Amino acid sequence: MKTNRSAALIVFSLLGLFLSACRKDVQVIPEEQDRVLPADPSRQLQGFYLVNEGNMGMNKASLDYMDFSTGIYRRNIYNQQNPAQINGLGDVANDIAIYGSKLYVVVNASNKVEVMEAKTGKRIRQINITNARYITFSAGKAYVSAYLGKIGVPNAPNGVVIQIDTTSLAEEKRVEVGRQPEEMAVVGQKLYVANSGGYTPLNYDTRVSVIDLNSFTLVKNIEVAINLHRVKADRYGDIYVTSRGNYLDIHSKIFVIDTKTDEIKTRFDIGASNLAIDDDIAYFYGSEWSNHTGKFSLSYGMLDVKEEKILSKKFITDGTEANIMIPYGIAIDKYTKEVFVTDARDYVSPGVLYCFDPSGKKKWSVVTGDIPAHFAMVYK
Repeated sequence: MKTNRSAALIVFSLLGLFLSACRKDVQVIPEEQDRVLPADPSRQLQGFYLVNEGNMGMNKASLDYMDFSTGIYRRNIYNQQNPAQINGLGDVANDIAIYGSKLYVVVNASNKVEVMEAKTGKRIRQINITNARYITFSAGKAYVSAYLGKIGVPNAPNGVVIQIDTTSLAEEKRVEVGRQPEEMAVVGQKLYVANSGGYTPLNYDTRVSVIDLNSFTLVKNIEVAINLHRVKADRYGDIYVTSRGNYLDIHSKIFVIDTKTDEIKTRFDIGASNLAIDDDIAYFYGSEWSNHTGKFSLSYGMLDVKEEKILSKKFITDGTEANIMIPYGIAIDKYTKEVFVTDARDYVSPGVLYCFDPSGKKKWSVVTGDIPAHFAMVYK
């Protein structure tokens, strides 16, 4: 018995040394920096985080930061700030947002929300949520949409929206919505959730779910169109909801819902993969895949949300759009009206971030991580 115990102790000691050596051998992917602009500490937009989705199954999600106070673009700051996280940010970063002093990144395939200090990018805590998708906030609460079930499984259960307290970072409640819920927007005391049903292409979901935030209950579903995705609120009490269509004979569209009546008031028959609303203008791009042609059809446009009409002018006017392979993310500086657009390129190599001035001319560009997707703006 003593001999067996001694042998076991030797084995465990050797195993400990081996694991210790392995931990020391883990190489943190270093931060990379590019000087993009002259330093401008007086700028109202101090900078922005850009989260890169990365390729599924490869733990390649990453976090970049554009620092206007120094003029430097910083790639891969999460790994630099959090070297103990040997798997990095995780697998497929699907959304990012700042609320209060915290930065939240939804990491879809890693089934979590990473919470960091907004000033530094240092990790605070991980919130475990199966198949999490998007995040929004209201009155001290975070709301996360989640598909539930394994990725891609057709018989996955209905999705949910989860309420999280932003102080304790604890889940408080959840409510069932439609199948594979995507983006959300808060208007007043109502939360609007787009349901896609993306795991069942022959039977997409068609509804926007409406949640009363006071009771945190589902109060109704609004029939809109198949395969819903984006939801953005304007300042007039309307929400703009995109339908991705079926990639065959039903094309992408934008629907405008009046949140006072919860009814569709306008429809735009235009391709819209993503949009950002600033003041009275919605900036949108379409990147619509066709199974018939095996190609993407790309378009860029602007929409007046007050008058609810498509504008003739574009937010790219210098021909740069010819260099963009797959537009994937969009954001606006609310002070300068500069437009930021990301290009996912071929989905497997580093992307590109473009900045356009209000006249639509390219100001600068920089290489990003793989599949640059979502912005979180940092204002003074």
